Amino acid sequence: MPLGLGGGRRSGVADGSRERAWPEEKLRKDESDGLREERRRVDEELEEKAERVPRTGWVYRKVANPESVSDHMYRMAIMAMVTEDKTLNKDKCIRLALVHDMAECIVGDIAPADNISKEEKHRREEEAMKHLTELLSEDLRKEIFDLWEEYECQSSEEARFVKQLDQCEMILQALEYEELEKRPGTLQDFYDSTTGKFSHPEIVQLVSSINAERSTKIAAANNDLPS
Repeated sequence: MPLGLGGGRRSGVADGSRERAWPEEKLRKDESDGLREERRRVDEELEEKAERVPRTGWVYRKVANPESVSDHMYRMAIMAMVTEDKTLNKDKCIRLALVHDMAECIVGDIAPADNISKEEKHRREEEAMKHLTELLSEDLRKEIFDLWEEYECQSSEEARFVKQLDQCEMILQALEYEELEKRPGTLQDFYDSTTGKFSHPEIVQLVSSINAERSTKIAAANNDLPS
């Protein structure tokens, strides 16, 4: 068969199709690469901001080197990971812990002392979450926003468990700060704010251990005072 009348001509058509399609494919690839790069940049910026934003309660109490929002969420995620409660979706608990304060990297850690209503706080954080997730794919954007909203609304057992972890992590951190700064008993208001808010058996047991250790340290400090 003469060259160009058989396979050669089909090859030429195929090559031409690839040649015509290539610029569109390249544009799509360039656009995809550009989007991935932008998402990576946003992820890095989000992580950096979360690491820089200190937890407001500790700042107001003039704690040296207070934990950041990122520190707080990470330790909560670890606490969620080691739960032995088989009735909970552990994976969801970890994701809730990692998402629940994400908006604070934009709006800051709004504390009760800031005198901002719950409605206004929610509005600001909702806007921040929409901004933070706008470059993500639709599925991922919905997943992260829905997790945040689930925590905000306390609409599941996992969300309520993570809320208790949030408060437990706070008093655990308070215990550590009292010890580090050699000021036992001085952060009592953080403990008072959680009174009656723990119900999950694992967390109740942990809180009991924290309180017992704290009481021992306070008693030891009082015994060391000059008579």
